[in-house]
Amino acid sequence: MADSPSSWAGPNCHPRCTTPLTIALTCTNAAAEVVVSGGIYLRWHGSARGGPGRGLGDEGDGVRAVREPGGEGGRERAVERTAGPSAPATAPGDPEAARRRAERRAERVTAGATELEQRLADLMRAGLAGAEQTGGGPWEETAARMVDAQAPGLASRVRELAAIPSSGPGWPVRLLEECALLHLLDRGWLHRERLPDSLAATVRSRVGLSTSADGPPVRDHWLVLAQYDTADARLTTRRVWLYGAETDRTVLLLSYGAAGRSPELALPVGLALEAEVSAYPDAGRRRVALGRRFAPPEPTRARPRGVTTSRAAVRYGEALRDDPWLDSVPVVLDRVVPVPDGDGWQLADADGDTALPLARTTGGQPGLWRLVALSGGAPVTVFGECGHRGFAPLTAWPAGPGTAVPLC
Repeated sequence: MADSPSSWAGPNCHPRCTTPLTIALTCTNAAAEVVVSGGIYLRWHGSARGGPGRGLGDEGDGVRAVREPGGEGGRERAVERTAGPSAPATAPGDPEAARRRAERRAERVTAGATELEQRLADLMRAGLAGAEQTGGGPWEETAARMVDAQAPGLASRVRELAAIPSSGPGWPVRLLEECALLHLLDRGWLHRERLPDSLAATVRSRVGLSTSADGPPVRDHWLVLAQYDTADARLTTRRVWLYGAETDRTVLLLSYGAAGRSPELALPVGLALEAEVSAYPDAGRRRVALGRRFAPPEPTRARPRGVTTSRAAVRYGEALRDDPWLDSVPVVLDRVVPVPDGDGWQLADADGDTALPLARTTGGQPGLWRLVALSGGAPVTVFGECGHRGFAPLTAWPAGPGTAVPLC
């Protein structure tokens, strides 16, 4: 019988890592040490007091925040508001003007991050128990302040905190873990000049600064592994996973549409296209922009190479060293069998004694039953996202000849 999810994770496993993880954090005036269940060790010390964040327009520089496609979800960027007669004209593409705008935005983000540090320090000082009684109002107010500070990435993570106290048993642990990761992101921004270039780029992306794909073009035959959409009240985000047959590399394309409308880019699962992609400057350089296409997409029977469940867990742990805020990594599992495990499911190695638990959000969805029907108790190849919530299957292939079966 395959291992259960708990035996796979181990007693000292942080929910976002496959090995014990230690993080030293600076948050409150009073020193405190907490060991969160799951093996993450937090040491809080020092002071996080700072001045209040400034809203847009405090410096009178005519900057506003607008939505822009980019990064892991919707981004916001600064654009010039129509200036009055006294405003000096700047030529389009003026590097000096662009530098000044970037500096002003960085100052606002810094003010926002400092204010958020104070908010987290106040929460730790007052205790987590009060978070359930206060509701989401204070968090929404803080998120709005982060939008004013032109840090949409921080705003998004703050909004996620608001939902945790109502998420069921064990919410204080989850809230503390997410506060720790948010604090880590704050400190990363405030001390970004001390970070390696790749990690500093990741921090900028997580905070919400838009970047461009600056990597050299990579030409390959790209197999479309999966495509799915997520939506909120303002934006529809489409994620397309591609696998390079020659580079043995899995990359992510992001495209966006207005709320209620599908993005224009559509690449059905199972097709392959010969094209160039360029990477964005973040850890792992997994997100790419689609460049020149040399032929239209066409059906293919090619399949990506897979790994065992234990190796998939190791990959996620290794990725967390470069990006501690990473929710999941793309993984292809080879020769696994879906089997029930209590009130959930897991993918068990057909040739071993290890397994990966399926994410709770998978249970009861049509994709799970398609996967079970495709397997019929026999090993299958499955592509999905492996992270701290478990494994989310997106596409599967039968043991014998056959085409890809979308699961999402």
